Amino acid sequence: MIQTRLDNFVDLILESIADGVFTIDKDFRITSFNRAAAEITKFSQEEAIGQYCCEVFRANVCFEHCALRETLKTGVNIINREINILNSENEEIPVSISTAVLRDAEGNFIGGVETFRDLSVIKQLTREVSKQYSFQDIISKHPSMLRLFNILPDIAQSSVSVLIHGESGTGKELVARAIHQLSFRKEQPLVVVNCGALPDTLLESELFGYVRGAFTDAKQNKPGRFQLADQGTLFLDEIGDISPAMQVKLLRVLQEGTFEPLGSTKTYQSDVRIIAATSRYLPSLIEQGQFRQDLYYRINVMTIDIPPLRERKDDIPLLIDHYLNHLNHTTDKQIRSVNVETMELLLKYDYPGNVRELQNILEHAVVLCKNHELLPNMLPSHVAALSSGTPHPASPPNLLELEQQTILEALKQHNWNKTQTAKALGIARTTLWRKLKASSHH
Repeated sequence: MIQTRLDNFVDLILESIADGVFTIDKDFRITSFNRAAAEITKFSQEEAIGQYCCEVFRANVCFEHCALRETLKTGVNIINREINILNSENEEIPVSISTAVLRDAEGNFIGGVETFRDLSVIKQLTREVSKQYSFQDIISKHPSMLRLFNILPDIAQSSVSVLIHGESGTGKELVARAIHQLSFRKEQPLVVVNCGALPDTLLESELFGYVRGAFTDAKQNKPGRFQLADQGTLFLDEIGDISPAMQVKLLRVLQEGTFEPLGSTKTYQSDVRIIAATSRYLPSLIEQGQFRQDLYYRINVMTIDIPPLRERKDDIPLLIDHYLNHLNHTTDKQIRSVNVETMELLLKYDYPGNVRELQNILEHAVVLCKNHELLPNMLPSHVAALSSGTPHPASPPNLLELEQQTILEALKQHNWNKTQTAKALGIARTTLWRKLKASSHH
């Protein structure tokens, strides 16, 4: 009678909770299936009980990384692992699962239990919040970046040249890609050239192409980036690094809209939109005679300044969440949180390599992470070292140290005369001698 009441009480609890719960026997057949499980999966209790769990709880990990099978094999409970399931209408539902082994009163293994929580609403809210702080693939809540999000569509719809200024790793190419994707040229190619990575001779052939026989290794005609980007967008990264001689050739193309491949006498028309980027301050280079003012005005019709990550640290948690979601998918890991101390270190670091460096730091940590939380010891050493960078306050002196300090000061005041010092301290000379001897041993 008591057992029957207890079973009824347990059933009542299971039916009243919002989490889905089901149990399986040794053969992985469902033996119980509560009301919430039926609501989330849209399989009724009658349809579920007696079926293999993978036929009802259709998870994306069922056949390769079954959570219940893992728990039954290792005896280790799984807690809050995020996966996706298909309900009876083949709709994908994000859920958080936990598993445990079931044993009878004697401790014998009789099956397993899995609880799961519908994350659909939480995921939807997260997406809505993310939308407020993202534009294309750019993520930020910094006021200057939010202003940029507002004007980027207008910049993109025009045909003017754009100069993007920002330190290395701030995301200048992401901004260039966003402008291209929002422009009427989006169906045509976006061609990228890193001007700082090539010497003049190679940069010229890359930009304008060459014809067969133009130089020793020119075995056949090769189109340049201006030709490949025709009707599209040409992104000239690190334009501040090109030589004055190369600047003259580039200026001609921008002014006249024509160019000749190396070794050719034929002139080609160029219909490309120019987006340039630099990590250098071009007005200073102009003053030093290293950059042409007329070229600067050609590429600088619209200017976009991207602040470094150290000036927009409020973005760090947003970026961490974004990159961890991406890394979870690409590495098949389930990292759900960042330890408080880890977050403090990531917020304290100044990121000379900006967003790109943050991404690299997270990739490093994810490789070392063996559970569901990023811990400080998983960070690169130069970031983790910040935890010991703040000096600890000195410990207050103990009583022995205070006594020794008092005796030393008294001795100095009495010119190291022990009799006068003992009298001043109100102690016997033998006591002073004993304390000095103890001090020397200490």
